[in-house]
Amino acid sequence: MLPNSVQVESSAPSFLSAAQPVSAGPLRQTSFIGIISECREMQKIFNVVEKVARTKSTVLILGESGTGKELIARAVHKLSGRQGRLVPVNCGAIPEEILESELFGHEKGSFTGAISSRIGRFQMADCGTIFLDEIAEMSPKLQVKLLRVLQEHKVEPVGSTRFVDVDVRVVAATNKNLIEEVKAGRFREDLFYRLQVVPVELPPLRERSGDVRLLAQHFLARASKSAGAMELTFSEEVLTRLSNYAWPGNVRELENLIERIAVLSESEKVTEDALPEYVRGVAAECNVIEIGDTLPADGIDFNQLVEQFEAKLIGMALQKTGGNKKAAARLLRLNRTTLVEKIKKKGLEEQVEVSLEEDAPRVIL
Repeated sequence: MLPNSVQVESSAPSFLSAAQPVSAGPLRQTSFIGIISECREMQKIFNVVEKVARTKSTVLILGESGTGKELIARAVHKLSGRQGRLVPVNCGAIPEEILESELFGHEKGSFTGAISSRIGRFQMADCGTIFLDEIAEMSPKLQVKLLRVLQEHKVEPVGSTRFVDVDVRVVAATNKNLIEEVKAGRFREDLFYRLQVVPVELPPLRERSGDVRLLAQHFLARASKSAGAMELTFSEEVLTRLSNYAWPGNVRELENLIERIAVLSESEKVTEDALPEYVRGVAAECNVIEIGDTLPADGIDFNQLVEQFEAKLIGMALQKTGGNKKAAARLLRLNRTTLVEKIKKKGLEEQVEVSLEEDAPRVIL
Protein backbone atom coordinates (compact mmCIF):
# COMPACT_ATOMS: atom_id res chain seq x y z
CA MET A 1 0.00 0.00 0.00
CA LEU A 2 1.50 3.33 -1.02
CA PRO A 3 1.76 6.04 1.64
CA ASN A 4 -0.82 8.76 1.18
CA SER A 5 -0.56 10.81 4.31
CA VAL A 6 2.30 13.15 3.41
CA GLN A 7 1.43 16.61 2.08
CA VAL A 8 3.16 18.59 -0.66
CA GLU A 9 5.21 21.53 0.62
CA SER A 10 3.33 24.81 0.55
CA SER A 11 5.70 26.20 -2.07
CA ALA A 12 4.82 23.48 -4.55
CA PRO A 13 2.81 24.32 -7.66
CA SER A 14 -0.90 24.17 -6.95
CA PHE A 15 -2.08 21.94 -9.77
CA LEU A 16 -2.49 18.26 -8.88
CA SER A 17 -2.19 19.19 -5.22
CA ALA A 18 -4.92 18.10 -2.85
CA ALA A 19 -5.67 19.85 0.41
CA GLN A 20 -6.23 16.48 2.03
CA PRO A 21 -5.10 13.11 0.68
CA VAL A 22 -8.00 10.91 -0.37
CA SER A 23 -7.81 7.32 0.70
CA ALA A 24 -8.97 4.75 -1.83
CA GLY A 25 -9.13 1.00 -1.88
CA PRO A 26 -6.11 -1.29 -1.88
CA LEU A 27 -5.97 -1.42 -5.70
CA ARG A 28 -5.74 2.32 -6.26
CA GLN A 29 -5.51 5.62 -4.46
CA THR A 30 -6.63 9.05 -5.50
CA SER A 31 -3.81 11.04 -3.89
CA PHE A 32 -0.11 10.29 -3.58
CA ILE A 33 1.89 12.95 -1.75
CA GLY A 34 -0.87 15.33 -2.85
CA ILE A 35 -0.76 14.30 -6.53
CA ILE A 36 -4.26 13.39 -7.66
CA SER A 37 -4.75 10.54 -10.12
CA GLU A 38 -6.59 7.28 -10.61
CA CYS A 39 -4.73 6.48 -13.86
CA ARG A 40 -2.99 3.10 -13.92
CA GLU A 41 0.15 4.59 -15.50
CA MET A 42 0.37 7.19 -12.75
CA GLN A 43 -0.05 4.49 -10.12
CA LYS A 44 2.98 2.73 -11.62
CA ILE A 45 4.92 5.99 -11.40
CA PHE A 46 3.94 6.38 -7.75
CA ASN A 47 5.38 2.91 -7.11
CA VAL A 48 8.65 3.86 -8.81
CA VAL A 49 8.88 7.12 -6.85
CA GLU A 50 8.36 5.32 -3.58
CA LYS A 51 11.07 2.76 -4.39
CA VAL A 52 13.68 5.21 -5.64
CA ALA A 53 13.09 8.00 -3.11
CA ARG A 54 15.26 6.59 -0.31
CA THR A 55 18.16 5.73 -2.60
CA LYS A 56 20.83 8.13 -3.85
CA SER A 57 20.05 7.39 -7.50
CA THR A 58 19.67 10.27 -9.93
CA VAL A 59 16.15 10.62 -11.32
CA LEU A 60 15.29 11.97 -14.77
CA ILE A 61 11.66 13.10 -15.14
CA LEU A 62 10.36 13.30 -18.70
CA GLY A 63 7.06 14.68 -19.94
CA GLU A 64 5.29 17.50 -21.71
CA SER A 65 4.99 20.93 -20.14
CA GLY A 66 2.29 21.06 -17.49
CA THR A 67 2.29 17.35 -16.61
CA GLY A 68 3.57 17.88 -13.04
CA LYS A 69 7.30 17.17 -13.24
CA GLU A 70 8.12 19.45 -10.32
CA LEU A 71 5.50 17.77 -8.15
CA ILE A 72 7.12 14.40 -8.81
CA ALA A 73 10.50 15.91 -7.88
CA ARG A 74 8.99 17.21 -4.65
CA ALA A 75 7.51 13.79 -3.93
CA VAL A 76 10.93 12.17 -4.41
CA HIS A 77 12.45 14.64 -1.98
CA LYS A 78 9.62 14.37 0.55
CA LEU A 79 9.91 10.57 0.70
CA SER A 80 13.72 10.55 0.64
CA GLY A 81 14.11 11.41 4.31
CA ARG A 82 16.96 13.76 3.43
CA GLN A 83 17.45 16.52 5.99
CA GLY A 84 18.39 19.29 3.57
CA ARG A 85 16.23 21.47 1.36
CA LEU A 86 14.73 20.91 -2.05
CA VAL A 87 16.29 23.59 -4.26
CA PRO A 88 14.67 24.08 -7.71
CA VAL A 89 16.61 25.58 -10.63
CA ASN A 90 15.06 26.41 -14.00
CA CYS A 91 18.01 25.96 -16.34
CA GLY A 92 16.10 27.49 -19.25
CA ALA A 93 15.18 30.70 -17.46
CA ILE A 94 18.68 31.73 -16.33
CA PRO A 95 21.24 33.08 -18.85
CA GLU A 96 24.30 30.85 -19.33
CA GLU A 97 26.75 33.42 -17.94
CA ILE A 98 24.72 33.59 -14.73
CA LEU A 99 23.67 29.95 -14.45
CA GLU A 100 27.18 28.69 -13.66
CA SER A 101 27.44 31.07 -10.70
CA GLU A 102 23.89 30.20 -9.62
CA LEU A 103 24.70 26.50 -9.59
CA PHE A 104 28.23 26.44 -8.21
CA GLY A 105 28.69 29.82 -6.49
CA HIS A 106 31.46 32.38 -7.05
CA GLU A 107 34.31 34.17 -5.33
CA LYS A 108 34.50 37.91 -4.77
CA GLY A 109 35.87 39.68 -7.83
CA SER A 110 35.61 36.62 -10.08
CA PHE A 111 33.60 38.66 -12.63
CA THR A 112 32.12 42.11 -13.03
CA GLY A 113 29.49 42.63 -10.37
CA ALA A 114 30.82 39.93 -8.03
CA ILE A 115 31.21 42.28 -5.08
CA SER A 116 31.19 39.43 -2.58
CA SER A 117 31.52 35.66 -2.44
CA ARG A 118 28.35 33.65 -2.78
CA ILE A 119 27.46 29.98 -2.45
CA GLY A 120 25.58 28.27 -5.28
CA ARG A 121 22.41 26.20 -5.42
CA PHE A 122 24.32 22.93 -5.01
CA GLN A 123 25.69 24.08 -1.65
CA MET A 124 22.24 25.36 -0.68
CA ALA A 125 20.92 21.85 -1.37
CA ASP A 126 23.64 20.10 0.65
CA CYS A 127 22.14 17.04 2.39
CA GLY A 128 19.01 17.65 0.34
CA THR A 129 17.86 17.59 -3.28
CA ILE A 130 18.46 19.85 -6.25
CA PHE A 131 15.84 19.88 -8.99
CA LEU A 132 17.29 20.85 -12.39
CA ASP A 133 14.30 21.69 -14.55
CA GLU A 134 14.64 22.14 -18.33
CA ILE A 135 17.99 20.38 -18.19
CA ALA A 136 18.12 20.16 -22.00
CA GLU A 137 18.61 23.95 -22.15
CA MET A 138 21.95 23.75 -20.32
CA SER A 139 24.95 24.74 -22.46
CA PRO A 140 27.61 22.14 -23.40
CA LYS A 141 30.12 23.95 -21.17
CA LEU A 142 27.92 23.62 -18.10
CA GLN A 143 27.00 20.05 -19.01
CA VAL A 144 30.67 19.13 -18.59
CA LYS A 145 30.81 20.79 -15.17
CA LEU A 146 27.58 19.13 -14.07
CA LEU A 147 28.91 15.73 -15.12
CA ARG A 148 31.98 16.31 -12.93
CA VAL A 149 29.78 17.22 -9.97
CA LEU A 150 27.73 14.05 -10.43
CA GLN A 151 30.86 11.92 -10.59
CA GLU A 152 32.97 13.56 -7.87
CA HIS A 153 30.34 15.12 -5.57
CA LYS A 154 32.34 18.34 -5.50
CA VAL A 155 31.65 21.83 -6.86
CA GLU A 156 34.15 24.46 -7.94
CA PRO A 157 32.89 28.03 -7.43
CA VAL A 158 33.55 30.47 -10.26
CA GLY A 159 36.93 32.16 -9.75
CA SER A 160 38.03 29.65 -7.12
CA THR A 161 40.82 27.07 -7.12
CA ARG A 162 39.24 25.02 -4.36
CA PHE A 163 36.58 22.33 -4.47
CA VAL A 164 33.70 22.09 -2.02
CA ASP A 165 32.24 18.71 -1.07
CA VAL A 166 28.46 18.42 -1.47
CA ASP A 167 26.01 15.67 -0.62
CA VAL A 168 23.18 16.38 -3.04
CA ARG A 169 20.52 14.20 -4.63
CA VAL A 170 20.00 15.29 -8.26
CA VAL A 171 16.58 15.18 -9.91
CA ALA A 172 16.46 16.54 -13.47
CA ALA A 173 13.54 17.14 -15.82
CA THR A 174 12.89 18.06 -19.43
CA ASN A 175 10.04 18.18 -21.93
CA LYS A 176 12.43 17.39 -24.79
CA ASN A 177 13.47 14.03 -26.21
CA LEU A 178 17.00 13.76 -24.82
CA ILE A 179 17.88 10.85 -27.10
CA GLU A 180 17.18 13.11 -30.08
CA GLU A 181 19.14 15.91 -28.41
CA VAL A 182 22.11 13.55 -28.00
CA LYS A 183 21.91 12.49 -31.65
CA ALA A 184 21.83 16.15 -32.70
CA GLY A 185 24.94 16.87 -30.63
CA ARG A 186 23.16 19.30 -28.31
CA PHE A 187 23.33 17.13 -25.21
CA ARG A 188 26.25 15.05 -23.95
CA GLU A 189 25.68 11.32 -24.19
CA ASP A 190 27.68 10.56 -21.02
CA LEU A 191 25.63 13.10 -19.04
CA PHE A 192 22.39 11.67 -20.41
CA TYR A 193 23.22 8.18 -19.14
CA ARG A 194 24.41 9.60 -15.83
CA LEU A 195 21.14 11.46 -15.32
CA GLN A 196 18.72 8.75 -16.39
CA VAL A 197 19.66 6.18 -13.76
CA VAL A 198 15.96 6.04 -12.94
CA PRO A 199 13.82 7.56 -15.73
CA VAL A 200 10.24 8.57 -14.94
CA GLU A 201 8.06 9.46 -17.94
CA LEU A 202 4.84 11.27 -17.11
CA PRO A 203 1.91 10.66 -19.45
CA PRO A 204 0.11 13.71 -20.88
CA LEU A 205 -3.32 14.43 -19.41
CA ARG A 206 -5.09 13.22 -22.57
CA GLU A 207 -3.72 9.72 -21.85
CA ARG A 208 -4.75 9.65 -18.20
CA SER A 209 -8.16 8.03 -18.46
CA GLY A 210 -10.67 9.42 -15.99
CA ASP A 211 -8.29 11.97 -14.47
CA VAL A 212 -9.76 14.95 -16.32
CA ARG A 213 -13.09 14.54 -14.51
CA LEU A 214 -11.40 13.93 -11.18
CA LEU A 215 -9.08 16.92 -11.49
CA ALA A 216 -11.72 19.25 -12.93
CA GLN A 217 -14.07 18.60 -10.02
CA HIS A 218 -11.23 19.04 -7.53
CA PHE A 219 -10.12 22.32 -9.11
CA LEU A 220 -13.70 23.63 -9.26
CA ALA A 221 -14.32 22.92 -5.57
CA ARG A 222 -11.03 24.53 -4.60
CA ALA A 223 -11.49 27.58 -6.84
CA SER A 224 -15.03 28.12 -5.54
CA LYS A 225 -13.82 27.98 -1.95
CA SER A 226 -10.87 30.26 -2.65
CA ALA A 227 -13.09 32.87 -4.28
CA GLY A 228 -15.61 32.62 -1.46
CA ALA A 229 -18.24 31.88 -4.07
CA MET A 230 -21.16 29.46 -4.15
CA GLU A 231 -20.41 25.75 -4.40
CA LEU A 232 -20.30 25.00 -8.12
CA THR A 233 -20.94 21.73 -9.94
CA PHE A 234 -20.46 20.64 -13.54
CA SER A 235 -23.22 19.41 -15.80
CA GLU A 236 -22.56 15.98 -17.31
CA GLU A 237 -22.24 17.60 -20.75
CA VAL A 238 -19.42 19.83 -19.51
CA LEU A 239 -17.53 16.90 -18.01
CA THR A 240 -17.89 15.05 -21.30
CA ARG A 241 -16.54 18.04 -23.24
CA LEU A 242 -13.62 18.40 -20.84
CA SER A 243 -12.84 14.70 -21.12
CA ASN A 244 -12.89 14.80 -24.91
CA TYR A 245 -10.56 17.81 -25.23
CA ALA A 246 -6.88 17.01 -25.86
CA TRP A 247 -5.38 19.45 -23.29
CA PRO A 248 -2.14 20.40 -25.09
CA GLY A 249 -1.21 22.43 -21.99
CA ASN A 250 -1.95 19.41 -19.78
CA VAL A 251 -2.95 19.78 -16.12
CA ARG A 252 -1.75 23.38 -15.92
CA GLU A 253 -4.11 24.34 -18.75
CA LEU A 254 -7.01 22.51 -17.10
CA GLU A 255 -6.42 24.20 -13.76
CA ASN A 256 -6.28 27.66 -15.28
CA LEU A 257 -9.46 27.10 -17.28
CA ILE A 258 -11.40 25.84 -14.26
CA GLU A 259 -10.28 28.84 -12.23
CA ARG A 260 -11.54 31.13 -15.00
CA ILE A 261 -14.87 29.29 -15.06
CA ALA A 262 -15.25 29.55 -11.27
CA VAL A 263 -14.52 33.29 -11.27
CA LEU A 264 -16.95 34.10 -14.09
CA SER A 265 -19.75 31.66 -13.23
CA GLU A 266 -23.13 33.22 -12.47
CA SER A 267 -24.98 30.05 -11.46
CA GLU A 268 -24.31 26.98 -9.35
CA LYS A 269 -24.42 24.62 -12.32
CA VAL A 270 -21.63 25.06 -14.87
CA THR A 271 -23.03 24.44 -18.35
CA GLU A 272 -21.46 24.20 -21.80
CA ASP A 273 -21.92 27.93 -22.35
CA ALA A 274 -19.17 28.53 -19.80
CA LEU A 275 -16.64 26.66 -21.93
CA PRO A 276 -14.54 28.46 -24.55
CA GLU A 277 -15.18 27.50 -28.16
CA TYR A 278 -11.91 25.61 -28.53
CA VAL A 279 -13.01 23.22 -25.77
CA ARG A 280 -16.57 22.84 -27.03
CA GLY A 281 -14.80 22.22 -30.36
CA VAL A 282 -17.30 21.54 -33.07
CA ALA A 283 -15.02 19.51 -35.28
CA ALA A 284 -14.93 20.35 -38.94
CA GLU A 285 -17.01 17.93 -40.93
CA CYS A 286 -15.28 15.97 -43.64
CA ASN A 287 -17.12 16.43 -46.89
CA VAL A 288 -17.16 13.19 -48.87
CA ILE A 289 -17.67 13.60 -52.57
CA GLU A 290 -20.51 11.45 -53.78
CA ILE A 291 -19.55 9.72 -57.04
CA GLY A 292 -22.28 7.08 -57.05
CA ASP A 293 -21.76 3.52 -58.17
CA THR A 294 -19.88 4.54 -61.28
CA LEU A 295 -17.25 7.13 -62.07
CA PRO A 296 -18.30 10.35 -63.82
CA ALA A 297 -18.06 10.25 -67.60
CA ASP A 298 -15.11 12.60 -67.57
CA GLY A 299 -13.43 10.70 -64.71
CA ILE A 300 -11.92 12.12 -61.51
CA ASP A 301 -8.49 13.30 -60.44
CA PHE A 302 -7.63 10.47 -58.04
CA ASN A 303 -4.44 12.02 -56.65
CA GLN A 304 -6.08 15.39 -56.09
CA LEU A 305 -9.01 13.87 -54.20
CA VAL A 306 -6.70 11.77 -52.03
CA GLU A 307 -4.55 14.83 -51.30
CA GLN A 308 -7.58 16.88 -50.34
CA PHE A 309 -8.98 14.11 -48.16
CA GLU A 310 -5.66 13.61 -46.35
CA ALA A 311 -5.28 17.34 -45.77
CA LYS A 312 -8.79 17.51 -44.34
CA LEU A 313 -8.21 14.58 -41.98
CA ILE A 314 -4.89 16.01 -40.78
CA GLY A 315 -6.51 19.41 -40.22
CA MET A 316 -9.30 17.83 -38.19
CA ALA A 317 -6.82 15.88 -36.07
CA LEU A 318 -4.70 18.97 -35.42
CA GLN A 319 -7.78 20.97 -34.46
CA LYS A 320 -8.98 18.26 -32.07
CA THR A 321 -5.57 18.07 -30.40
CA GLY A 322 -4.98 21.80 -30.22
CA GLY A 323 -2.12 21.60 -32.73
CA ASN A 324 -0.25 18.85 -30.87
CA LYS A 325 1.37 16.78 -33.62
CA LYS A 326 2.15 13.78 -31.44
CA ALA A 327 -1.46 13.52 -30.27
CA ALA A 328 -2.76 14.10 -33.81
CA ALA A 329 -0.55 11.29 -35.11
CA ARG A 330 -1.99 8.99 -32.45
CA LEU A 331 -5.55 9.85 -33.53
CA LEU A 332 -4.72 9.08 -37.16
CA ARG A 333 -2.80 5.90 -36.29
CA LEU A 334 0.34 7.35 -37.91
CA ASN A 335 3.92 7.63 -36.78
CA ARG A 336 4.67 11.18 -35.68
CA THR A 337 7.48 11.48 -38.24
CA THR A 338 5.09 10.40 -41.01
CA LEU A 339 2.54 13.01 -39.95
CA VAL A 340 5.19 15.75 -39.76
CA GLU A 341 6.33 14.94 -43.29
CA LYS A 342 2.75 15.04 -44.58
CA ILE A 343 2.18 18.40 -42.85
CA LYS A 344 5.29 19.82 -44.53
CA LYS A 345 4.46 18.33 -47.91
CA LYS A 346 0.92 19.68 -47.87
CA GLY A 347 1.95 23.09 -46.59
CA LEU A 348 -0.17 22.82 -43.45
CA GLU A 349 2.49 24.20 -41.09
CA GLU A 350 1.33 27.77 -41.57
CA GLN A 351 -2.22 26.76 -40.67
CA VAL A 352 -1.31 25.96 -37.08
CA GLU A 353 -1.23 29.08 -34.94
CA VAL A 354 -1.61 30.01 -31.29
CA SER A 355 -4.54 32.23 -30.37
CA LEU A 356 -3.21 34.68 -27.83
CA GLU A 357 -6.67 36.11 -27.32
CA GLU A 358 -8.13 32.81 -26.13
CA ASP A 359 -4.81 31.53 -24.81
CA ALA A 360 -5.33 28.26 -26.62
CA PRO A 361 -3.96 26.65 -29.79
CA ARG A 362 -6.23 26.31 -32.79
CA VAL A 363 -6.04 25.39 -36.43
CA ILE A 364 -7.11 27.70 -39.21
CA LEU A 365 -8.46 25.71 -42.18
